[in-house]
Amino acid sequence: MGTLCALAFAVISLQVAGAGPLRAADERVGSALAGSAIPRGLAEFFADLGNTAVALPVVLVVAGWAAWRVGRGRRRPSPDAESGGPVRWWLPPLAAALTLAALPALVVPLKLWFARPGPPQMGADAHEGFYPSGHGATAAVAYGLAALLVIRAGRRRGRGLLVAGAVLLNAGVGLGLVRRGYHWPLDVLGSWCLAGVLLAVWWAVCARWTGDDAPSGDDAPRSP
Repeated sequence: MGTLCALAFAVISLQVAGAGPLRAADERVGSALAGSAIPRGLAEFFADLGNTAVALPVVLVVAGWAAWRVGRGRRRPSPDAESGGPVRWWLPPLAAALTLAALPALVVPLKLWFARPGPPQMGADAHEGFYPSGHGATAAVAYGLAALLVIRAGRRRGRGLLVAGAVLLNAGVGLGLVRRGYHWPLDVLGSWCLAGVLLAVWWAVCARWTGDDAPSGDDAPRSP
């Protein structure tokens, strides 16, 4: 998944940087969506979900819950002792916090590098640097991490609903950003691809150092 997202991001970035045919189509679609009948208030609500002030507390709350749940419920034999020990319960929440903290360090330089002008609704004096979307990336990483943290903490039975909910929520954020004229569609799509790479790296790190095969929470076996 991470590789596919990286390749997609590279293709989109080349189109944006070179003003290719995909960029021209993107601006036509963006202008059409910005002038659509989607309610402005609803679009603004979803666009605001990409604000750090909204997304960060969600991740912190879910990370804290996941750390508590895994630290309490997951045990396995320690390589240095006969007694069981926690299975690096702190790693997924810590890695999630670091991933979200590293996001601006990736997005801001990319914005400056591509320096893509924003939609007309942003005004002639608006600064350049709209690709990739910071709000889109923040929402995708934050709500994606929240869903994956819950899944790793043991709530595997409803993981399909969690993933679907995160996808639909981010679709709403992206549509809201375009409808309000804050970004072009490719700005949002590129941010999703970038977020996909980060989420794949996060998952790989957690799987490598905590182990996917250790049951936890509701899935943990109970002694007779």
